[in-house]
Amino acid sequence: MLLFPFAVFPQGQPDALLEYQKGNYNSAADICRGEIQNNPSNIESYVVLLWSLVKLRRYDEARTYSDAAAALNRYDVRIIEIIGEINYFQGRNHDALRYFQEYINMAPEGQRLDYVYYYIGEIYIRLGRFRYADIALSTAVHYSPKNELWLTRLGYAQENSGDFREALSSYEKALALNNDLADARRGLERSREALGPR
Repeated sequence: MLLFPFAVFPQGQPDALLEYQKGNYNSAADICRGEIQNNPSNIESYVVLLWSLVKLRRYDEARTYSDAAAALNRYDVRIIEIIGEINYFQGRNHDALRYFQEYINMAPEGQRLDYVYYYIGEIYIRLGRFRYADIALSTAVHYSPKNELWLTRLGYAQENSGDFREALSSYEKALALNNDLADARRGLERSREALGPR
């Protein structure tokens, strides 16, 4: 007869990925730092640490750790993508584009393709290259068609490239998802005015 139906185990190690998924980014980062201290070649710890630091907007610290992560495995697509994000958030547009393009080339079916194309679109908006922004944001929206904010940004890129009919369509799709989007409503009105009476 089994007297102890449940085995007694010591409490498990804290799980950085689980903390990250729960939105506990500081906790996840602390766990990862400890893991890296114990095993400096643990690429998984670097990945979760970098994700957490970006969520916390601690980009300078993330840049330091990203250098160490890239030295461990320069071709890990997760590292390449997050380095692109770090550069994006720090305003290093050309560096961000280079890393995002590398990610696309290495992971054409990658899990972060929607975000990568969104960031590329935003960079091209920053640079005033609205047709390129339209292409990138159209691709982002292809992967995430119900993202009303991305649809609004797509409409903005199309409007600024003079493609008012497409802009009108993007703004309408965004507003169909969320009727309270003030930017989409203003963009819709500007596009209608630019097209003139129907």
